[in-house]
Amino acid sequence: MKVGVINTHHSYINVPRPAVQDADVGVGRIENGNRRSLAEAYDSSSILQTQEHGDSCSGYSSTNNSQAVKGVLHRIPNFLVTLKDWENRISDEGCQISDSFLEKIQGPQLRWSNNCNNQNLCDEISEEIMEQHLPNAISQYNVNNNSNKDEEKKKKEKKGKSDGKKEKRKDTEMQKNKEKHRNKDKHKKRDKKEEEKKDIFVIDPSGNLYYYWLFCITLPVMYNWTMIIARACFDELQNDHLEMWFIFDYISDIIYIADMFVRTRTGYLEQGLLVKEELKLKQKYTGTLQFKLDLLSVIPTDLLYFKLGLNYPELRINRVLKVSRMFEFFQQTETRTNYPNIFRISTLVMYIVIIIHWNACVYYSISKAIGFGTDTWVYPNTSDPEFARLARKYVYSLYWSTLTLTTIGETPPPVKDSEYFFVVVDFLVGVLIFATIVGNIGSMISNMNAARAEFQGRIDAIKQYMHFRNVNREIEKRVIKWFDYLWTNKKAVDEREVLKYLPDKLRAEIAISVHLDTLKKVRIFADCEAGLLVELVLKLQPQVYSPGDYICRKGDIGREMYIIKEGKLAVVADDGITQFVVLSDGSYFGEISILNIKGSKAGNRRTANIRSIGYSDLFCLSKDDLMEALIEYPDAKVLLEEKGKEILLKDGLLEINVTNTGSDPKNIEEKVSQMEGAVDNLQTKLARLLTEYDATQQKLKKRLTQVEKILKSNMQFEFSDLEELDK
Repeated sequence: MKVGVINTHHSYINVPRPAVQDADVGVGRIENGNRRSLAEAYDSSSILQTQEHGDSCSGYSSTNNSQAVKGVLHRIPNFLVTLKDWENRISDEGCQISDSFLEKIQGPQLRWSNNCNNQNLCDEISEEIMEQHLPNAISQYNVNNNSNKDEEKKKKEKKGKSDGKKEKRKDTEMQKNKEKHRNKDKHKKRDKKEEEKKDIFVIDPSGNLYYYWLFCITLPVMYNWTMIIARACFDELQNDHLEMWFIFDYISDIIYIADMFVRTRTGYLEQGLLVKEELKLKQKYTGTLQFKLDLLSVIPTDLLYFKLGLNYPELRINRVLKVSRMFEFFQQTETRTNYPNIFRISTLVMYIVIIIHWNACVYYSISKAIGFGTDTWVYPNTSDPEFARLARKYVYSLYWSTLTLTTIGETPPPVKDSEYFFVVVDFLVGVLIFATIVGNIGSMISNMNAARAEFQGRIDAIKQYMHFRNVNREIEKRVIKWFDYLWTNKKAVDEREVLKYLPDKLRAEIAISVHLDTLKKVRIFADCEAGLLVELVLKLQPQVYSPGDYICRKGDIGREMYIIKEGKLAVVADDGITQFVVLSDGSYFGEISILNIKGSKAGNRRTANIRSIGYSDLFCLSKDDLMEALIEYPDAKVLLEEKGKEILLKDGLLEINVTNTGSDPKNIEEKVSQMEGAVDNLQTKLARLLTEYDATQQKLKKRLTQVEKILKSNMQFEFSDLEELDK
């Protein structure tokens, strides 16, 4: 219920003053989780302020009252703007908070814009609050003040205009948002396309695809190197097969152009990784000399055919600049083939043939320039049908070139000065080139026989030793047969000597691929750690035994265990004839003796005689190598001993009472390790004693010095007293 105030001059109703909450207090409430509706506080506070105002505002004029209302209304939008800024800040951080107070004041149609001016926003909010929360007060106030009607109309018009502006702003903002989303989608699509473009197909230069492509590009290079010079010198060769040459020429040109594209897709290693970026690959290729040569090799010099005619195939001489690809193919083939020496000799022979071929073509062209049959040195007159054939022309020129370059002679002497000059140049080229080529061939042949020469040197040394020591003839024959078996079966190579240049990891991988399956067949190594198996695989040594050789005899000390790779062994009696068991591929023996298990009835002695029936290929693992590997794997050592005890227990060769007494370290390495531990303990104790001795000595010195000081002072006092008494 509203309370009226009577004045002698004016009569008006109390205008309710909206409660203005402090902005900082409102923000603090919202941040502290107080979600109580601020609208309720607004209503209750407005009622209290209305009552207060009714008691205290009787003396105010209407103008002052209206100014107060406007001041309050301008402070409320400022508070709301502060809340809106806070809301925008929180929404930017990803945690939007719905506020019932803002929703109630804003209404369902009011939407905020971050780009609007704060002053205009305050005016619009004040108008909206006046209409929503103060309709009665304004209407009653306007009954007594007719002048306010015009202002209300103006405000409504402004509101309509502001609503129209708001709707326009909404539409523009929606359009802008849609355009932004579209632009983002376009940018994303462009980024995806760029990523797809970046992920290009790159050829690994060490892969098979690159090697096959080198073979494809080598064929047109060889074609151009051999046929361009021949077609330029022998006219019949060019004119009779013109269409075929055009087909081959332009196929080779297409392959040349394709090779330039392949070079831009050929990766290279950078910091050990294959580079796959298109821009880097292009920059790498275009910055090399080979790019310039490739570019020169595909220049269309064939266009000069239209001016000079089709009988000038030497216009395509720039195609020979692609020769580096042929050399690269030969290099990769040499590294890939299993017969590198034979391939080297073949390539050298090919180089010789190409040089002779070029020299023959030049000889024929010089003869054509001088005139056929004009003297004895040039090619004979072509009027003779025998020398008019194309085959005879080429074969005669090739024969002359071969005799000249190999400096064999028996060719017609030159007559003219130009002929002399050409022959001298040919002799010099032949001496230099063929001396180099023949020297390389000799070194290759010697390298091919290097292994055989080294092996033969070993045999000769052993023969001389046996002859010097008067060794039995039968034993000498057995030694020679053993060497022959090694060479014929390609087992004369020392594996450790061959693999010593490889890194440890690669050497281990090779040994694993060759010997690991064989080692796993041994029962005691079946469940061992992978690291221990790798260590043992590297320590396996191949051994070959000839027929009748004893691998071990009964009662021998067991220092090795054996695994049969190839061949057959027999467990024989003491007479060496009676066979009990025949061991074949994959069998093993001697594994218990190298473990030296306590309680074994046999100890570390051999319990049987084992003899080779034929040639046998075995793997040997020594006790020292096994113990060296087990130092780093103590758990594996315990496991191996347990397995060995189980095997001995099954065979009845284990004394349980002795086993249970505890471990007696009979191994020298264990004793040495125990002694080293005892010495270390003694050294630590001695060091402690020395430090304690030094500390006590220092304390004694300090105490002695203190006693000396006390005694000196007492003695001086006594002497002074005696002197006084004497006086």
